[in-house]
Amino acid sequence: MDVEAWTCPAPLRDRPRVVMGHGGGGVLSAELVQQIFAPAFGGEVLAQMGDAAVLSVGGARLAFSTDSYVVRPLFFPGGSIGDLAVNGTVNDLAMSGARAAYLSCGFILEEGVELDVVTRVSEALGAAARTACVEVATGDTKVVEAGHGDGIYINTAGIGLVPAGVDLRPQRVVPGDVVIVSGAIGVHGVAVMSVREGLEFGVEIKSDCAALGGLVDAMLAVTPDLHVLRDPTRGGLAAALNEIAQASGTGVVIRERDVPVPPAVANACAILGLDPMYIANEGKLVAFVPREHADAVLGVMRAHPLGADSVIIGEAVEGHPGMVVARTGLGGTRVVDLPIGEQLPRIC
Repeated sequence: MDVEAWTCPAPLRDRPRVVMGHGGGGVLSAELVQQIFAPAFGGEVLAQMGDAAVLSVGGARLAFSTDSYVVRPLFFPGGSIGDLAVNGTVNDLAMSGARAAYLSCGFILEEGVELDVVTRVSEALGAAARTACVEVATGDTKVVEAGHGDGIYINTAGIGLVPAGVDLRPQRVVPGDVVIVSGAIGVHGVAVMSVREGLEFGVEIKSDCAALGGLVDAMLAVTPDLHVLRDPTRGGLAAALNEIAQASGTGVVIRERDVPVPPAVANACAILGLDPMYIANEGKLVAFVPREHADAVLGVMRAHPLGADSVIIGEAVEGHPGMVVARTGLGGTRVVDLPIGEQLPRIC
């Protein structure tokens, strides 16, 4: 591991140029969107700032989302950039309650990349699409000169139908809502990091990369009155909770000891000086559920293979609006801030 080659992903915020932290899903990312992109683009739909935009088209409610994938390395324990390109976009649609129907797929290839690698990535992408029951309907390919890319970048966009009666957005969160996480956090980021830096932690850590559409369908079958869903990717669970707290104007209290962190992830983070709350996930969701439905939703989540380890970790509260607070095992509290940049860049 070449520690001297590492660069800080979140330098000072007043830098006049783009830094790695702008892609981390934290404060720098939010500033980039709010200060540059949103004023330039405008529009009421964009102002939703969700994982997917919900649109009314010909009487139907459609969810529409796009994402780009620049993970390094291209293959890692439990998945590849091809799996991420499908599952990430499918999950963004699922967080609006939609089941993905069609995807577009754009490949940006670097001159010199082996065609066998392109084939492996394409096959992984196709297999993930079939598993998620979504069709790749259109696409594009571009090639950039050697040294101007990193092998393969992928962009996917997806559309899906939002069922009647489903309204998932952070503005619906109210004090008393129960916060549920669908399983162990931090696995994906540590899996990618272990391969990238050649680290060994005694056991193999595999990415949790998976399509969550089926799990969300099961939750909505119990009650369509879920308030908000998020997949805690860039910025991890901490970023997702902070974004929901700020958008809803409620406070969030979590019990630190109830947050499911696998021992292997906890040990890796202790060695690397990382906080698992801020590490990306690719097959988990966090749900804010009305208290009267929490037990039923938790039960159906635990009955699903992708939610077997679901657990309640906290609740929305009236106090400290817009802030996330963790109750520690020692009886104290600490503020869980929105991250400035990203602990582990290039993990999705």
